[in-house]
Amino acid sequence: ATNSQPRNFVTAAVNRVGASVVRIDTEKTVKTNIPTPFFDDPFFRQFFGDDSMPNLPREFRQYGEGSGFIIDRDGIILTNAHVVSGVDRVKVTLKDGRTLEGKVRGIDRPSDLAVVKVNGQNLPVAPLGDSDRVQVGDWAISVGNPFGLDNTVTLGIVSTIKRSSAQVGIPDKRLDFIQTDAAINPGNSGGPLLNDRGEVIAINTAMRVEAQGIGFAIPIDTAKAIKDRLARGEKIPHPYLGIRMLTLTPAVAKQLNSEPNKPFTAPEISGVLVVQVLPDSPAAKAGLRLGDTIVEMEGQAVTTADRLQDLVAKSRIGQPLQLKVQRDRQIERLSIRPAELRETTQD
Repeated sequence: ATNSQPRNFVTAAVNRVGASVVRIDTEKTVKTNIPTPFFDDPFFRQFFGDDSMPNLPREFRQYGEGSGFIIDRDGIILTNAHVVSGVDRVKVTLKDGRTLEGKVRGIDRPSDLAVVKVNGQNLPVAPLGDSDRVQVGDWAISVGNPFGLDNTVTLGIVSTIKRSSAQVGIPDKRLDFIQTDAAINPGNSGGPLLNDRGEVIAINTAMRVEAQGIGFAIPIDTAKAIKDRLARGEKIPHPYLGIRMLTLTPAVAKQLNSEPNKPFTAPEISGVLVVQVLPDSPAAKAGLRLGDTIVEMEGQAVTTADRLQDLVAKSRIGQPLQLKVQRDRQIERLSIRPAELRETTQD
């Protein structure tokens, strides 16, 4: 290779995208509730005076950092919702050292995606790939600013695709992850995960703190579907039923039924077991009960919780879904109308 040519595909991929990757620094005011009954005591004030009161802060500034990447020449930036959620100020630093003030245009917490806007012209843009074409074993290149170390690159492979948020241990999200062994550390959040051609296939978002070398990223197709609406400040609707559920198999049913204090007897079949119905939820209004096993939705067999969640995600708010449920050895047919997921709603 000559000096004008990349030494390998990683170098070529990073050169293609690197200038579009930004560092995001945030600030927000956090109010404290530190009780000071001793110093507020009138006897203390009488003997020592008000001037002796300790200068205890009632609020303080909290600083955070993350990554993002530019997807529009006029300054539209994709990042994670948790990077910019609730902040007062966003500062965006480009690779060339320029610092720009950012404004949060839109946040969608269930998908952990956000759009930030800076005032710029002819900015470098990251090419977006197609996450539906990603396969296990593909190269995965993570770019970001971990621990404040700008423009850091790590290399790995795609370990798994369609890893559900429930499996990852993030039940309040509504998405499937791409799992990779490319190192994703604090500060990488919001940065791009690239393929070997330098196209963004996912957005780095989470790591398992109890494990070494396991990271998770949001497929770029998920972001493509909502990025324009987020840039316009629109809210993204997410249908929900209001249940906590468990994938049921005959083996799982036997294990549950062996518990001495079991609240119900699970049928030894494949389906989705309802383990909780949230009060005043669509599920409660439709008559779903603890211990019900959902085996069919809209005429389609349902054998896993992930499949059920996928069908609900593709449904329309307020439009009835037809369920086939096994309850106490009987088949029940219920109609349920998904409602909009609220910030305080967990499932």
